[in-house]
Amino acid sequence: MSASKPFSLLVKPASADCNLRCQYCFYLEKSTLYPDSKTHRMPVDVLERMISSFMSTGQGCYAIGWQGGEPTLMGVDFFRKVVELEERYCPRGSVVSNGLQTNATLVDDEFAALLSKYKFLVGVSIDGPSDIHDRFRQRADGTGSHARVLEGIECLTRNKVEFNALVLVSSANVHRAREVYNYLCDMGILYHQYIPCVEFDESGNLLPYSITGEEWGGFLCELFDEWVGRDVGRVSIRDFDAVVNFMVGHVYTMCTMSGCCNSYVVVEYNGDVYPCDFFVEPDLKLGNIMVNDFASLLESPAYGRFGSMKNSWSEDCGRCPYLRFCSGDCLKMRFRTARNPDQLSWLCSGWRRFYAHSVAEFERLALSVTKRRSQLPPRQSFQTQSSRADSVIYPSPGRNDTCFCGSGKKYKKCHGAYN
Repeated sequence: MSASKPFSLLVKPASADCNLRCQYCFYLEKSTLYPDSKTHRMPVDVLERMISSFMSTGQGCYAIGWQGGEPTLMGVDFFRKVVELEERYCPRGSVVSNGLQTNATLVDDEFAALLSKYKFLVGVSIDGPSDIHDRFRQRADGTGSHARVLEGIECLTRNKVEFNALVLVSSANVHRAREVYNYLCDMGILYHQYIPCVEFDESGNLLPYSITGEEWGGFLCELFDEWVGRDVGRVSIRDFDAVVNFMVGHVYTMCTMSGCCNSYVVVEYNGDVYPCDFFVEPDLKLGNIMVNDFASLLESPAYGRFGSMKNSWSEDCGRCPYLRFCSGDCLKMRFRTARNPDQLSWLCSGWRRFYAHSVAEFERLALSVTKRRSQLPPRQSFQTQSSRADSVIYPSPGRNDTCFCGSGKKYKKCHGAYN
């Protein structure tokens, strides 16, 4: 059964199990969902059912992210089986893309060789130099993990594995953006993702390792100034690339920017399926892949209701000149004590500060891209509505057209409601 639109999988083959005890990890507590077993490992029958069902959804590209917890706890033979099943079930003419998010402490040459051979794109969690990284990313005995992470990175580099750095921006590094950025660049890591650490207790109070909106804005501004001055085209920063991609091609490459939370599903070790990594909760479970196929799960009312909450933003969002860049921000940042999507994002003030600081320069960069593309031969150029060489054009559909954000609403009732 084919799915109505493309989607990807985020798979937790070892559930929340991890060899580290990072203080800020939001997923460790998910082990309470499955208390009957001390360890959690995806069985082969669940793996095969998941892959075969996914690859019957009629997509040209099948993207699977392997995450945790720590997915390398599954061992290298598990991932050999992954590749074997993908090769068996992938339709002729389609492409499979695998990503692996890891703390890298269990990566050895054998594992890295497999990742290299099958072109896994790896994301390594590293928060900066050791004094920053080891503040919250610790082993079970309380010692830091930084030295072992560097050994894992050496294995990846030695085996020519493509990888990027995943930096959680916490109270340990939020005021040291320039230092963290240059540390990674000096290591030769030129693909970066920066993720804000925001966690609340049950009463809605910010936990100590978390950051405020203003701190997030300051971090992004400092990071942007360091990057834009000398590293455009050399260093890739996911958030910055996403803004330029949107300006040039009217395409969202990050789910946090889009108007609908229906771009992927999470699959737990036992086949349970959830709508989002941040919302692996019993009342939001969509089903189980051993019982349901993906196409039916994606068409379920529960998945539709969850996805539509993204564009139920507040009136303040509707009046914001930067709404097109966030669509109200991730629901995780809007749900503090209740699932109320019209709350402002905890990070709103930071995003506004950042875009006020950077939009003009982003527009210049986007204009440069469109000019270069306009000079390519027709078969090489990527023509979009915004590909005029003299201006950057934001999406401007007719009021009764479908909104560009993916919400499915008419433009006049979505991003165009307050224009």
